[in-house]
Amino acid sequence: MAKRDDSPENKPGRVAQIRAAYSITKEVQPLIGLILLGIFLGVIVIFVAVGFVLDNPILWGVTGIPFGVLLTVIIFGRRVEKAAYSRLEGQLGAGANALSTLRRGWKVDPAIAVTRNQDVVHRVVGRPGIVLVGEGAPNRISNLLANEKRKHSRVAPDTPIYDVVVGDGEGQVPLRRLSGHVMKLPRNLRPAEVTEVLNRLKALSANRQQLPIPKGPLPKNAKLPPGASRPR
Repeated sequence: MAKRDDSPENKPGRVAQIRAAYSITKEVQPLIGLILLGIFLGVIVIFVAVGFVLDNPILWGVTGIPFGVLLTVIIFGRRVEKAAYSRLEGQLGAGANALSTLRRGWKVDPAIAVTRNQDVVHRVVGRPGIVLVGEGAPNRISNLLANEKRKHSRVAPDTPIYDVVVGDGEGQVPLRRLSGHVMKLPRNLRPAEVTEVLNRLKALSANRQQLPIPKGPLPKNAKLPPGASRPR
């Protein structure tokens, strides 16, 4: 059996990933470097101050270094996530990117319905049932969601169907909370029932024209191919 090569050259560059994440975050938060440095130094100062009280500032200062690194990494991770969502908000297909963070056990089908007005519906299937996620103008996306809900209820009549609209308005779910919102929905189906629902949906998917939707958000002025307008 061939031995897998786990040499550093064949692994994704961790440093390169951190640099890329930092660059993305800095575009949205220009002071991120100073913020992280301030957090790290602040932790060290607190530990040194405690050390002076206990008559051992050097030992406590050294002890504070790993805690400073840990807190800085945690804050950096949260800032990166926030910056990533900030860049995605308002772009067509952003919801699909947010849903891609769902864990194992979820089936995400991006852009199952798209209109020429750039309203889009994504589908998620999991233990709660079917979740239809809409992105677009509130006065239009509700009709598109209702149309998709009728189609899905005909194929899977006994399956709970939820509809979610991405946005910051009343009754909508912010992009940064989308995956968490979906994961908190009630568990209505057993794993075997989820598989059955997926099999039923194959017939519905087969009747749709496959749209060449690229990965990630689409440009706001992207032109959709002929036949992309739904609902009819």
